[in-house]
Formats: sequence, structure tokens, C-alpha cells
Amino acid sequence: MSNATVVYEERGAVALVTLSRPEALNSFTRQMHTDLWAALDRAEANAQVRALVITGAGRGFCAGADLSEFDLAPGPDLVKRADPGPVIDQAFNPTVRRLQKLRMPTIAAVNGVAAGAGASLAMTCDIAIAATGASFIQAFSKIGLIPDAGGSWFLVERLGLARAMALAMTGDKLPAAQAKEWGLVWEVSDDCLAAALALADRLAVMPTRALVATRGLLRDAGTRTLDQQLDAERDTQSALGRTHDYIEGVMAFLEKRPAKFKGE
Repeated sequence: MSNATVVYEERGAVALVTLSRPEALNSFTRQMHTDLWAALDRAEANAQVRALVITGAGRGFCAGADLSEFDLAPGPDLVKRADPGPVIDQAFNPTVRRLQKLRMPTIAAVNGVAAGAGASLAMTCDIAIAATGASFIQAFSKIGLIPDAGGSWFLVERLGLARAMALAMTGDKLPAAQAKEWGLVWEVSDDCLAAALALADRLAVMPTRALVATRGLLRDAGTRTLDQQLDAERDTQSALGRTHDYIEGVMAFLEKRPAKFKGE
């Protein structure tokens, strides 16, 4: 699938989704959100696809929202027309929620600058791999706004309050190497797309439902007490204990052979 703002392709069991507005550093328009949702729909509809990689075309990953879509022309109702709330509610928040609920693991191949909601997009994915020259910028304070698309939540989760606060308030650039040191990304690579696709290939032959359940447990852990988390682990283990991949994994271990997971 190829259209004006998103390119979708399948490479075996891995779906590759490329944000494709390189002339605008892949900044999000409403149409791009719609096209991204269609790509995610296509990946989920193919049972053979068991991992997904998101990257950007050209020299940037994603520069956040395309501010040219905001109507700031002088005249009546300027404040109402310029309100960013509707596009957040109708586009950015649904994108974050879709990625969080995707039935397969997701990897961001951050090939260049990830600014504003573009940084949030990278953090929304389960794992991020950055190019050596990539950077992350919380650009919101420079235009009188706050981190959105989950940014205010992901930053604290990944970096802790002190680092999250300073990055969000100053809008300073966080280079890829420091982003790895601080725990924002998993790996830095000269060829982040190749590294992301290689990792996706690894994940695509693993027990998919267990990986996605792991995502949910880890991301919700901060909202539960230890006792509540123990109960959630028990219930999740019980549910996974009824899957093909659990039975196959244990049998393969006992028989000392490689497991053949189906993602079921």
C-alpha cells in the first residue's frame, strides 16, 4: 500500500510502515493519521504479520504536528480555530491508543529528528532504535504548549521526573547517544532501520501473545500495588497457559529442541 503520506510493505512476518512526508520532516497532518490507521489495520488483518516497524522517509523521523494545518489567520473566532485540543482528541490520541493496543510488538526506527509528538510516537512503540545522528526534542515549550500524544506520561516513565521536567521545560535537544544512556532508546545504530528490522525478525518468531501481554503488564505496573501486580501476573499467566505457544514452548524445552511458535 502506498499513498500520499504513508507507505506500507510486508517483509515476511514483519510490517514496515514509513511516514512519507519528507519535505515536512514527516510532520503529522490529519490525513497522515488516517493513512497510518489504515496501515495498522492492514498489518493486524494479516495473521502472518507478527511484528511492526515504524520509520520516517528522508532525513527525519517525525517533526510532530504540521502547524500549517492550524488556522491562525486573523479574524473572528481565532482562539477557537487555533485550539489544538480537537486534533489531539481526534487524531493524536487515537494513534497512541491504537499502537498501545496493537496485537504485535512495535519498533520505532528513529532515522532522524523526532520532535514534539514525533518523540511521543517513538516512545509509544515498544522498543526504539535510533540512528547515530538522530535526536529527540520536546519542542512544545517553544510554542506555549505542553508535551502531548502521551509525551508527558512517557517521558516520566522512561527518564524519571527530573530529566523529564528539564527536557520538557527547556526544549533542549537530546542526542541519540544520550537518549540511550538515559534509557529512552534501546540501541543506537548507524543503520537504525536494518537494526530495527533484524530485531523485528527475532520478535516475529517468538510467542506474540506473550510479548504483547508483557507490554501490558510492564506499562501498567506503575498504576498497581505489588499485590495487585501479583494478581495481574497470575491471571495473565493463566490465560497464556491456554495458548498453543505456551504448550509448544514447554514441550520444546523438555525435548531439547527449538520451539516453533505460531503467535497463537
